[in-house]
Amino acid sequence: MTTRWLTPDEQRAWRAYVAATHLLEDALDRQLQQDAGMPHLYYSILATLSEAPERRLRMTELAEALKITRSRLTYAVTRLEKDGLVGREGCPSDRRGSIAVLTGQGMTVLERTAPGHVETVRRRLFDRLSPEQVAQLEEICTAIRGAAEDDDVPWLRRS
Repeated sequence: MTTRWLTPDEQRAWRAYVAATHLLEDALDRQLQQDAGMPHLYYSILATLSEAPERRLRMTELAEALKITRSRLTYAVTRLEKDGLVGREGCPSDRRGSIAVLTGQGMTVLERTAPGHVETVRRRLFDRLSPEQVAQLEEICTAIRGAAEDDDVPWLRRS
C-alpha cells in the first residue's frame, strides 16, 4: 500500500487544527482548574448530567455523549463521587448497569463555574469568528466527528 502523504495545503491545515485544539483545550483546562479545581472532562460530565432528565444518565449513555471510553468515564466519575459532585445508583432495568447522578453540590459547582467557562470559550473561539465561520466550523466538525465515529467508537472500548 502506498502512503497518501498530505499535500502542503493539507499539512498546514492539519498543523493549524492540532495547534488550535491543543491551545483551546489547555485554556479550558486552566480556567476550570482555577475556578473549580477540575479538568475540562470533569466539567463536561457535570454539564452533561445537568441537561439529562432528572440529572441522571446510565454510564454507557454518558460515555457515548462525551465520546470517551467507559473506563475513562468510570475513573472520572469515581473522582467526582469522592468530591460529592456526582453519585452512582444501580440501574433498575439492568443489574450490571449503573446510573450517574448529578448531586445538588455538583449543580452548585457547575452553576458557579459555568460563567467563566462560557467566557473562556467565547474569548478563545467564538469572538474570533464571523457568523459564517461559526456555521463552517460546525459543518467541518460534524464531518470530522462522523468520520471518526465510523471508524472507532470510544465509548465501546474498555480503555
